[in-house]
Amino acid sequence: MDRFADFWFDPSCPYTWVTSRWLIEAQAVRPFEIRWHVMSLSVLNEDRDDESEGDPEGWLWGPVRVCAAVRHRYGTAALGRFYSAYGTRVHQRGEWAGFDVALADAGLDAELAEAAETIEYDEAVRTSHADGIRLVGRHVGTPIIAADGPGDERVAFFGPVISRVPRGEMAGRLWDGALLVAGTPGFHELKGRPPADPHLG
Repeated sequence: MDRFADFWFDPSCPYTWVTSRWLIEAQAVRPFEIRWHVMSLSVLNEDRDDESEGDPEGWLWGPVRVCAAVRHRYGTAALGRFYSAYGTRVHQRGEWAGFDVALADAGLDAELAEAAETIEYDEAVRTSHADGIRLVGRHVGTPIIAADGPGDERVAFFGPVISRVPRGEMAGRLWDGALLVAGTPGFHELKGRPPADPHLG
């Protein structure tokens, strides 16, 4: 049976970037395939009095619009490639060279960068976002993971929020544990110590 992990992410979140790199590490030692989906902190925080992302100019819309355009045109695997290229430049190297450069890095049409400045893909962003939030509720943020649990049931959860990328079998053990905890009947929330700055290198 094919096993999948559906990963909803806002590409601007550095902690989500770390989690995504862990998921790729876990995929190397556990039998599942990642399917990439966009979600949006801008959509999540609409109409919230406690909006904390500090984005009055709407800058966070640009990256998710480009992500939605990539997925619409080329599919989930291409979205994963674009996110890796974008995140490597922005989060890992601290560079901002433009969406067209990240698209080219991923072997995709650089003209899709124009999507950042239009509302053409906003409905696709909202639909994908709603698909992820529907699994866990609006009290969470990015990322959201839905996967086949130990008993083949689908489980969904927010996070894990981590500041360093576990490698090799350690990544696999965290994957096993996340599925075990999230798949426990009645499970709601697990938190650790206050967050450390994300290790993005």
